[in-house]
Amino acid sequence: MYPRLLEIPAFLGIGPITVYTYGVLLATAYLLGLKFAMVRAKARDLDETRVLDLGIYIIISALIGAKLLLLITNLRSYLDNPRELLGLLWSGGVFYGGLILAVVVAFVYIRRIGLPLWTTCDVFAPGIALGHIIGRFGCFFAGCCYGKETGLPWGITFTDPFAAVNVGTPLNVPLHPTQLYEAGAEALILLVLLATESRGRRYPGRTFWLYVFLYGVSRYFIENYRDDPRGMVGSFSTSQFISLILVPLAVAMLLYLGRHREPEPRRARQRAA
Repeated sequence: MYPRLLEIPAFLGIGPITVYTYGVLLATAYLLGLKFAMVRAKARDLDETRVLDLGIYIIISALIGAKLLLLITNLRSYLDNPRELLGLLWSGGVFYGGLILAVVVAFVYIRRIGLPLWTTCDVFAPGIALGHIIGRFGCFFAGCCYGKETGLPWGITFTDPFAAVNVGTPLNVPLHPTQLYEAGAEALILLVLLATESRGRRYPGRTFWLYVFLYGVSRYFIENYRDDPRGMVGSFSTSQFISLILVPLAVAMLLYLGRHREPEPRRARQRAA
């Protein structure tokens, strides 16, 4: 576990500066995910300028949405300890919050500029999975999103006091490596999306909604092994509750789009003004 990638000593009255591993990997995740989406957009003859603009909006809204859902699910804690609000500045937040707000913003932007809705969503879905893999490694190095204690041979023991102070990571006890569970699940999802994309009955929206379905199922089960403080909805964690909504929605959308394979309302390619 390396929550701090490096320390830059003070120089000319500036610093010292700490470079956090999580921040570096999160930035890498967004950039590689966007680059992957750009490559896929070009292969589908979508306007790369529009797609790049959309990707930037997605990144911004994902960052905001993740932090907003973290704020909402831990509102009581933040109200009791207002100083903890500063932690939102460097916290990654809740992935589902970022995903949901990014999807809403993307839908609005796609409709406004006239890109084909479901084809564009399909372009971005594997990039989201790729970025999430890298992002979860960031969580692993930071010690956040940690799991319950375990006696299994692959349990991970964290020892860095900074992680305990920063995100409350339990030290010197073996924990389920839930960050790696999710990174592994996302890697399998990415392989499934790419392997099945050109097989079977192809229609716009299939890749995107298949991603939502597979991620929702995997996230629901992985949540059972997590032990970090999270918001609850009844007996379910917030992410489990959202999964219970998104999984059947994804199934319904896959069935609907598969039966109504109407042509996209506008051309796939539109030049930027």
